[in-house]
Amino acid sequence: MTVVTRIRREVLNLPAAELGPDNPLPPLRPLDETHRADARDRDDLPADMARRIGHEPLRSLLPVRIRDGYGRTREPRALDALVIENDRLRATVLPGLGGRVASLVHLSTGRELLHRNPVFQPANLALNGAWFAGGIEWNIGATGHTTLSCAPLHAALVPAPDGGEMLRLWEWERLRDLPFQVDLWLPDGSDFLYAGVRVRNPHEHPTPLYWWSNTAVPEDHRVVVPAARAWEFGPERRLRRVPVPPHDVQQPYATDHFYDLAEGGRRWIAALDAAGHGLVQVSTDALRGRKLFAWGTGPGGRRWQEWLGGAGTGGYREIQAGLARTQLEHVPLDAEGEVSWLEAYGPLSVAPQASSEAVEERLAHLLPRTALDAAYAAWQPCADTAPGALLATGSGWGALEVLRTDLKLPGTPFPESTLGEEQAPWRELLRTGTLPEPRRVRPPGPTLVAPHWRDMLETAPATPHTEYHLGVAQWHAGDRAQAVRSWERALRLAPSRWPPLRCLAVADQESGHHERAAERYADAFDDLCRERRDDGEAWTAAAAALGREALEALLRAGRPTDARAVWEALPPATRERGRFRLLEAELLLAEGRRAAARAVFADGFEVADLREGDDAVGRLWARLGDGPLPRRYDFRMRPPTP
Repeated sequence: MTVVTRIRREVLNLPAAELGPDNPLPPLRPLDETHRADARDRDDLPADMARRIGHEPLRSLLPVRIRDGYGRTREPRALDALVIENDRLRATVLPGLGGRVASLVHLSTGRELLHRNPVFQPANLALNGAWFAGGIEWNIGATGHTTLSCAPLHAALVPAPDGGEMLRLWEWERLRDLPFQVDLWLPDGSDFLYAGVRVRNPHEHPTPLYWWSNTAVPEDHRVVVPAARAWEFGPERRLRRVPVPPHDVQQPYATDHFYDLAEGGRRWIAALDAAGHGLVQVSTDALRGRKLFAWGTGPGGRRWQEWLGGAGTGGYREIQAGLARTQLEHVPLDAEGEVSWLEAYGPLSVAPQASSEAVEERLAHLLPRTALDAAYAAWQPCADTAPGALLATGSGWGALEVLRTDLKLPGTPFPESTLGEEQAPWRELLRTGTLPEPRRVRPPGPTLVAPHWRDMLETAPATPHTEYHLGVAQWHAGDRAQAVRSWERALRLAPSRWPPLRCLAVADQESGHHERAAERYADAFDDLCRERRDDGEAWTAAAAALGREALEALLRAGRPTDARAVWEALPPATRERGRFRLLEAELLLAEGRRAAARAVFADGFEVADLREGDDAVGRLWARLGDGPLPRRYDFRMRPPTP
């Protein structure tokens, strides 16, 4: 057989916002995750579900940094893409943005099978901030969108099971310290894009695992799934079992439906238009869960859809597939174990309003269960094949872990050549037992917090820089008293006082000492302003991040005069950002200047990093008057509270 599948480089030109720099402040506060079930529901859940919901939920983003440096200004930009194409399908993959499959086109009909976002607009929906809508995304780590949503993955060509080529994507997921891979290929003449996924646990202890493959489809498509009941998780954050609602019955607010698929049944979900055409996703049995997410019909849901894609671009829903029945669960991955499965995505056409039984019958004709199982069996030996030509490079964190442990990970190499500036001091700590002091004055780099790195920090020479990083690692481990002592030791000798001062301020806030936290924040921001060397990206990001936290702390402590001093010291470009316009309105209100605060709203602003579920804009508006919240500011995800 002549294999005609092709993989090539391409450039995807889109109106796109810049990602900007990461937030340089370590994320010390508890994770703000909206997808957590009410504890009152545990007794009514199946035992295995209740156990997995309570199984090591993520409590910290460390060692990952928050990505909040993006804005809302979109300009034409070129995004690197990799295209996989045979005579039936064309898939466009973005290796620099989490390996997202941005488009899947059925060539004979010209139909786009996914919701293809016409813009690249980051928004604050990933666990660590920046995320964008559209396509097929690969979520690993913990409940929520992966921290790799807008990060580069390693990518290379690998021989496919049929003798052609497949595209391998791989990275080291840092929240759980797990290497993973996604192998994408189109067999010659196939109507289905295959995705072979493998996650490995290289550690000598079990690790919690989370995986959901999320596919955006047009909002008007009917979702068909082989289930009559579902676990519904709505704005009240209660998990309850309900009949699957009809397609024409939609919730006013964003709602998840986790379908209750029968044991032993085939795992699939489809999204079909009014004529019966659309996409089907099917997998081997390990990927057991299926879900529908919809933004809802209310004004907040409509506003979020516009926010993510622009007015007039059409709404979307997400059909999803995961390792557990719900996204509130984490499953254990055995020590030195692995889990793998095969997914398939392709076109499906049935009669309009066809039943789930008719859809499954059609799927069985297009891709029999035995054929998918055989494809999975054929792929498994290929998962260890060494990659060939490198097409994209991810981070150096996996290389650092391989260097530390001498791990052998066939199929997913993490060579030393990928180590970069962020890994350099930790490589030195590994080599010499000493964490080097920075060679120039600048915001500190990221902290590694896993037990083995914390142990090395504890035995390293106790320089101020080491004490700062040790405190972050101790805080992550839950040893807050020791963390405070480490930061206090760093503060006594540190040439840069603001990093440990800021950490101590967070510790004060978490223990309820808001006045002392405000004082430390003010001192930290003053110290940063004195130390700041230039208007480069790193210093601008540090000033914005610390300035925001200082303003919020000072306003909370009832110190508008000191908050005004911080505001005036911020760079003018930072003050123009939407987040800071919102803070300006709050500051004006605290100063008793209600009319001026309302004028900020009248002038208009956009909080680029507004968090999903955050109603800060609506709460401030309510304090300014009793009029209805203007539509442009209405991102409400749940009914207003009395």
